Amino acid sequence: MRALLIYCHPNPASFTASVRDTVLRGLGEAGAEVRVIDLYAEQFDPTLSGEELAAYEDEAVNTAMVRAHVDALMWCDTLVFVYPTWWYGLPARLKGWLDRVLVPGVAFLMPDAEHSDIRPGLTHINGLAVYTTCGASRWLTFFVGAPGKRTLLRGVRALCARRCRTSFAAHYLMDSSTPESRRAHLARVATRVAAFAGRPARRQEQPA
Repeated sequence: MRALLIYCHPNPASFTASVRDTVLRGLGEAGAEVRVIDLYAEQFDPTLSGEELAAYEDEAVNTAMVRAHVDALMWCDTLVFVYPTWWYGLPARLKGWLDRVLVPGVAFLMPDAEHSDIRPGLTHINGLAVYTTCGASRWLTFFVGAPGKRTLLRGVRALCARRCRTSFAAHYLMDSSTPESRRAHLARVATRVAAFAGRPARRQEQPA
């Protein structure tokens, strides 16, 4: 497994950082090769500029300003997002990452004379995971429609391999969380990462 973890939180000491560390530990125990993109640490600019928009469909140049991110995306076979849910959606930096990196020729193929709709471009990705926190309750998030979760687990998932596996865990009511609820959530994340990533096969001893 080659996992690319997209991490988005402005506070290095946040609970979301603990979720990230739990995910990284689980991936490591499963023998995965992991790369991390920390959007706040690198001060990723989420704004799709006028220049980028003008070149958006030009596959020869539309990745020039985010080449390292595109290379990481093309390297991985598993994509993991760890972030806080704000206003039921994605933080601006994470949404901007989707806008600027998941461009035509990378994430999808544009319609043409033979195809009336876009086609998936991330068919090398066969695993997609989302681990987040939500200030609202589960029922209120569901009532609003969970747009952040849907963007990733429906929108991005539709661009991946046909049988792409998914994993999801959210700590709801984060604003009124307790040490016990946070410990329980980290345990839940660890369990889901283990199931998602699997464990390395045991080496069979060679006969003497």
